Amino acid sequence: MTTGKRGFASMDRNRQREIASKGGKLAHLRGMAHEWTSEEAREAGRKGGAAVRQRKPAPDPQRQDQQ
Repeated sequence: MTTGKRGFASMDRNRQREIASKGGKLAHLRGMAHEWTSEEAREAGRKGGAAVRQRKPAPDPQRQDQQ
């Protein structure tokens, strides 16, 4: 099965941004978009930073002593 020039991912980057921008603006107009409070944003940043610090590096395929 081959994939052709279909879907959002195969579009030009500028066209993707244009469509995404329209969707975001429409969501705000309809009152359906989430608007972060400063406390929510702070908490999300704290969680994201903690997740990055806890991530272990991928094992090196060249080393034989790793399991």
